[in-house]
Amino acid sequence: MPNIKSAAKRVETIRTKTLRNVRIKSALRTAIRKLEGAMSAANLEEADQKLRTAVQALDKAVTKGILHKNAAARKKSRLTKKLNNLKG
Repeated sequence: MPNIKSAAKRVETIRTKTLRNVRIKSALRTAIRKLEGAMSAANLEEADQKLRTAVQALDKAVTKGILHKNAAARKKSRLTKKLNNLKG
């Protein structure tokens, strides 16, 4: 427990930022999980929509500083490649 007033404020700030980061990461993982579920069910129209939402979630994670831009680009590329392989 911090003894100094400014340190206590920093603890609160870090807690709120951590909660925001967890929320965004969770939404990202959920979007990717839904996309992979649609791909495993071979539902291509739904998978196309889920890919768009997953890409948006990845881009949002990059802008919020949660993911590195190259990591997001790699994930987007792999997901797109998986979907294209399903299409034919």
